[in-house]
Amino acid sequence: MRAVTIVTRWLASFVLAAGIAGVANAAEDAVRYPVPATAIYPGDVIRDEMIMDRNFAPNIQGASAFINDRASLVGRIARRTLLAGHLIPINGLEDLKAVTRGAVVKVLVEDDGLIIVTYATSLQSGSAGMVVQLRNLDTGVTIRGIVQQDGSVRIQNG
Repeated sequence: MRAVTIVTRWLASFVLAAGIAGVANAAEDAVRYPVPATAIYPGDVIRDEMIMDRNFAPNIQGASAFINDRASLVGRIARRTLLAGHLIPINGLEDLKAVTRGAVVKVLVEDDGLIIVTYATSLQSGSAGMVVQLRNLDTGVTIRGIVQQDGSVRIQNG
């Protein structure tokens, strides 16, 4: 009976030591992801102070579907409500729109070194680099162009 008690105590201490080592290793292997510090609502522009880093287990399911870089969050817009402390899905964000639907935008028509500046109504919202449709204010013709960083639209070989 005495031998059974000694073996049981030895096993218990071994299991306890292994558990403590496992917790220490889990803390070392934790992966840091940026998460909202408070709720972020659709249409909000994400600022650096709205984000905090949080440790997660290294084996979380679907890790590639979440944002893992703080720099890729700042300046983007929330497409849906992002809850505080929860991972941010990649499809939960969108780029800041340089052109909004219904706005009058400057259009630059470029053809063989000749540049013509005119104005048109945007039929679509778009961020820099996207192709959007516009309606020329003078002629009413629908045209397509590439949104520039400054919010103008460039049409090449017009």
